[in-house]
Amino acid sequence: MNKKLYSVEYGKRNSEHFARVSGISCFSVKKTFDCGQAFRFEPDDPDGMSFSGKAFGRDIRFLQEDEKTVSIIGTGEDDFENIWRRYLVLDEDYEEANRCIVAAMGSEHAREVMSDAVRCGTGIRILRQDPFEALISFIISQNNNIPRIKKIITALCGTYGKDGAFPTPEALVGAGVDGLFALRTGFRAAYIYDAAKKVLDGEISLKHIEESDDYDECTRILCSIKGVGPKVSSCALLYGFGKTEAFPIDVWMKRSLDRHFPEGFEPGRLGRYAGIAQQYLFYYERWLGGGQES
Repeated sequence: MNKKLYSVEYGKRNSEHFARVSGISCFSVKKTFDCGQAFRFEPDDPDGMSFSGKAFGRDIRFLQEDEKTVSIIGTGEDDFENIWRRYLVLDEDYEEANRCIVAAMGSEHAREVMSDAVRCGTGIRILRQDPFEALISFIISQNNNIPRIKKIITALCGTYGKDGAFPTPEALVGAGVDGLFALRTGFRAAYIYDAAKKVLDGEISLKHIEESDDYDECTRILCSIKGVGPKVSSCALLYGFGKTEAFPIDVWMKRSLDRHFPEGFEPGRLGRYAGIAQQYLFYYERWLGGGQES
């Protein structure tokens, strides 16, 4: 019998529809929306127990009621089933993922390090974002910091998105390189345009990438876009296409791997949990100093 991962009830409060998900383990709203994977959400309170933003063209708020209860405010049953259940990857057993990640390590030292990272990062979920939005967002992320990424994406959506939604490929192609550059995208303007043009023309099929089991092929396709290399493609595949075998490596990850795994680290050992482990290690290094800070 399959393990029951959560239960959901629907209601309406102060004219807003909501879905309350209870019995869910390993889900922290704060960690999930403050770990650098999504750029259109902001905290509603100093403790980060509630985050509001926009995804799939909808205004939405995620509220941590308690350790195992999250309310999704701004949704009814249809949108929960068709959008938010998948977006939050509620059908993934993160307790099992955590066990497999630690067990996959090849030495006692590696298992100890990974156990610490899992303990610190548990609560992060790899969101299943819109593929095109994830692709463009991580093109924008190149040589950039999170506040500036958010500012550019906000300008992009406000200028070329319908009712503040993320712009379509048609809208970005229509903007042209000059229009995109005017939003202070810098050298990335040409990359954004090329990605949108290839998707619009059908040269790149996002649906094909999403449905493909050939990770190397998916990487080759995305890397055919001007300015897209292994790091951007792996981020897009992880956060937008559900390819949780992806293991993006940036300066923070390289620092973490060099520090904690001097004998080398093989992401392939982790299989489809590699991307989850990457987020734990990233959080451990970036936010908690790799165990050097309390």
